[in-house]
Amino acid sequence: MARPKADFPPAVAIRALADSQGRLALRVTPGARVEGLELGEGKLLVKVRTKPEDGKANAAVLELLAAALGLATSRLRMLRGATGRDKLVQILD
Repeated sequence: MARPKADFPPAVAIRALADSQGRLALRVTPGARVEGLELGEGKLLVKVRTKPEDGKANAAVLELLAAALGLATSRLRMLRGATGRDKLVQILD
């Protein structure tokens, strides 16, 4: 069964959550039933199906965020939170 395509908020709305240095706060839910992005209070809520094993969930988070922003994953850098649910990602322009 094909999994449904994730719904994304507009890229402009996602970028509006970033600070002046392009840093974006994320709250991640790994192992979710459905992948998606939601705008939260000052942070982006990210749900990925991938389980948090060997950095696979972090890679899935960056891929999902890059797709929502229309960027390559190389344009994103995880600054903080590699082992936690709260992460800080920088958008490199």
